[in-house]
Amino acid sequence: MAIRTTETPGTAEADAGSTSGGLVTFVQVATVLQTLAIFFQAVTAGLLLATSYGETLHGVGARVMYGASMLYVLAAVLLWRPGGGSPRSILYASGFLVLASVQVVLGIAHVPSVHVPLGVLMFGLSVLVLAKALIRRPRA
Repeated sequence: MAIRTTETPGTAEADAGSTSGGLVTFVQVATVLQTLAIFFQAVTAGLLLATSYGETLHGVGARVMYGASMLYVLAAVLLWRPGGGSPRSILYASGFLVLASVQVVLGIAHVPSVHVPLGVLMFGLSVLVLAKALIRRPRA
């Protein structure tokens, strides 16, 4: 399986979520990693309540999730600039990075009344972006 990082001009928008030819795009890889990282955070949040090592896992997961959000921004920029895709994906990716930053601040400040619902929102949005990235679109 190959990873495609650039597209020919004019086809990137139609191909952004396509998996035709067995190729996986960088945006798809980045959204999968981001979604899995956010899901891992939900699991480790539960472990916070039940185990002594839950806090350590949640802290490590937070760093991975933040890195995955930065990777998603990079993938969106590469899809747009050299790939000729829409700059809209950069807006979505930047929004996730802002939400991830707010999550980190709220987690450090121990504000679970906002931290937990925001985490649920981020997971839902990430699943939507992932579904959009993985849906095969017909070529025009």
